[in-house]
Amino acid sequence: MSQIRHALTVKREDDFAKWYQEVISAADLAEESGVRGCMVIKPWGYGIWERIQRLMDDRIKAAGVQNCYFPLFIPLANFEREAAHVEGFAKEMAVVTHHRLISDGKGGLIPDPAAKLEEPLVVRPTSETIIGDAMARWIQSWRDLPMLTNQWANVVRWEMRTRMFLRTSEFLWQEGHTAHENRDQAIAETHRALEMYRACAEEDLAMPVIAGEKPENERFPGAVETWSIEAMMQDGKALQAGTSHYLGTNFAHAAGIQYQDREGAQQYCHTTSWGTSTRLIGGVIMTHGDDDGLRVPPAIAPQQIVILPMLRDTPEDAELLAYCENVRAALAAQTALGEKVRVLLDTKPGKAAAKRWDWVRKGAPVIVEVGPRDMAEGKLAVLRRDRLWNAENGKPAMQFVPRDDFAASAGALLEEIQHGLFGEARTRRDASITRGISDWTAVVSHFENGGKHPGWVEVEWAKPTGAALDAVVEKLKAVKLTIRNVPRGGEPATATCIFTGAPATERILIARAY
Repeated sequence: MSQIRHALTVKREDDFAKWYQEVISAADLAEESGVRGCMVIKPWGYGIWERIQRLMDDRIKAAGVQNCYFPLFIPLANFEREAAHVEGFAKEMAVVTHHRLISDGKGGLIPDPAAKLEEPLVVRPTSETIIGDAMARWIQSWRDLPMLTNQWANVVRWEMRTRMFLRTSEFLWQEGHTAHENRDQAIAETHRALEMYRACAEEDLAMPVIAGEKPENERFPGAVETWSIEAMMQDGKALQAGTSHYLGTNFAHAAGIQYQDREGAQQYCHTTSWGTSTRLIGGVIMTHGDDDGLRVPPAIAPQQIVILPMLRDTPEDAELLAYCENVRAALAAQTALGEKVRVLLDTKPGKAAAKRWDWVRKGAPVIVEVGPRDMAEGKLAVLRRDRLWNAENGKPAMQFVPRDDFAASAGALLEEIQHGLFGEARTRRDASITRGISDWTAVVSHFENGGKHPGWVEVEWAKPTGAALDAVVEKLKAVKLTIRNVPRGGEPATATCIFTGAPATERILIARAY
């Protein structure tokens, strides 16, 4: 099998955006729905999301957070109570104004004028306001705190420019919302959630990230502080992969979230919110995909090992299938990354070689082919998705391994693939962060002359606010750059701000971003 025959039609280096779209199609992850900005997530794509959800949910519950569910429709008045919040989301809100349709007399349907709602309902863009109402009812005393909630849900933000998984009008996510007695406790929760996201991205998705605080202009509407994890994609652009917000008492004042303290006085709660979404799948594609399709880290692969029997539509097929089922059972009894190995015996009609390339494009970590000769010799033909090609002859790097030896080592192999994908991505990211640039002109020159993938730049700044920050934002916008975050635990500032010339107070990352 030649590489040309089975590779995608678009290479990453030629057109990264088209390559991304082709991977989604070739890996059978999702498709357009017919509704602008909305997608159908297909079984393999949703299976990856379920794995991310399962691993994330375990981390959430381990922190004492309880899952619940809140309505999809939120009264407009809820948003109007918090001015910064409604301003931040106003352009993205989908609004329901009627509750019934009637015939237009021409074979179509129109909203019934008599069914106009007394108050418009916003289709959930985020749930701070409606959860705030609930917390105001549920919290009476300091004994009710901390209140730690999370919901897995869909949200709608009416995007003008959409791209599957990365920016869609409807997407799936989790949103955590917590209330605390004081600032210190709320800040601690904000950082706990941020660290949880970092661990999930790096340990489960094998996607290296940099955790840090967002600048004032990038804060969540109504937040006092916003923190993020930023991942570098293979084209050098940044992807914000998760955020955690300290909301102070802003939403507590708006919703009346108060408690009686230990001395009997009424106090406003300090609240937080934090979230990640199906955008993570886009991050996995752009972090690990290659010119043959997707490569899924074993921790989030719906099926970690796929077995393909080479059936010939003869009576001997029954014996081969029985043999493959024994192999499947032996592998499924093994453990990898703290769980039982997930194995699929693919018995769908079709030639094993054709099915092999379907699974290559989907990114199954390990593909095993078994023919009558392999069965007779007690061997398996094993193909690692992370090391697909033999560098010497350009052919698939198939290895023939004794069945029992493979079963015994399968767990360790999957863990090796998981760690290898992370190491590969981290090495690429670290090599693509440029430091030591000390003036704005050099920053612009770096991104204009740094080739197709200039990566990120770390610079020092004085953390300007107000009009001075607005000027910085406009300067960045003019060259399509953004400040990503201030890396947590980064090196202290030692020079002057590249924007203002004032003594620098911290180091920031600048990049093009999704």
